[in-house]
Amino acid sequence: MFSRTLKPVATVAVQNGAKNFSTSSQKNFKVVVAGASGGIGQPLALLLKQNPLVTRLALYDIAPVTPGVAVDLSHMDTPAKVTGHKGPEELQAAIKDADVVVIPAGVPRKPGMTRDDLFNTNASIVRDLAATVAQSAPKAIVAIITNPVNSMVPIASEVLKKAGVYDPKRVLGVTTLDVVRAAAFIGEINGVDPRSVTIPVIGGHSGVTIIPLLSQSQPAVKLTDQAKIKALTERIQEAGTEVVKAKAGGGSATLSMAYAGARLTNSVLRGLKGEPNVVECAYIKSDLTEAGYFANPVVLGKGGVEKNLGYGKLNEFEQQLLKAAIPELLKNIKTGEDFAKK
Repeated sequence: MFSRTLKPVATVAVQNGAKNFSTSSQKNFKVVVAGASGGIGQPLALLLKQNPLVTRLALYDIAPVTPGVAVDLSHMDTPAKVTGHKGPEELQAAIKDADVVVIPAGVPRKPGMTRDDLFNTNASIVRDLAATVAQSAPKAIVAIITNPVNSMVPIASEVLKKAGVYDPKRVLGVTTLDVVRAAAFIGEINGVDPRSVTIPVIGGHSGVTIIPLLSQSQPAVKLTDQAKIKALTERIQEAGTEVVKAKAGGGSATLSMAYAGARLTNSVLRGLKGEPNVVECAYIKSDLTEAGYFANPVVLGKGGVEKNLGYGKLNEFEQQLLKAAIPELLKNIKTGEDFAKK
């Protein structure tokens, strides 16, 4: 049964200013981008090189171009020191002593592919990266972008458990893109700056598991017709497919995903720095529903996820969305756990 004792989501903005990088001069953190030469990895690294909280930026990928990506970024006049690491033999050096490891590594979606189609290739990549994190940076916060996120977070968690270093507060699935898309679409409908929109998106990060809580949007969405609310919900759920189709075989969402990944990483760093009240949605180990992992607003702090804010009161339509999402989440989570236990 679903928990009926959930506290309402705090009125603190889910974005909470996280759309802008902190301007603090404190620069103490090593961030690793694992999969740094790919379509998400390169723009993500570009954004992180501009973040004043990043002291060291380690770029890892199997692609031979990776050292060149690092050299390219090192010519930017921002303080973060960039290193490039190519191939499995350099993975340990890349991850050693990391504070945050962001994982966009893996193969992208192509037209006609579901996130599940990506599973086997990407599952092996995430498993091996998590094993190295366990060895070389066991206290790092791991932020997983690799799809299918719903299954990849359980894989990483099981690998870290086997190694005896698992801390559920330090393993996050990046669902920020769903929040970013929802805010962009609502901003367009309402005719306002999308950065002024606060909208929690809960559940998971694929299809029916993506549940935008339009009833909790601030400002309220200027839609009263239920058919239009349903259409907007489905657009947010299928926005990734919208990009895949529009790129006509040329890839999936990379630039918007890099932006979302950089925002979540920045929020994690602000939390690590000790900034209070940093709120983002993330897919984490959870006991709020029957699903063992679930996304909703959380407070990020010095230990990673400091507080789970729950998802507040759902209207009847959103309750039905949640009911539809749970079986899919349970299946995705089991797929990940079963893979990790092989």
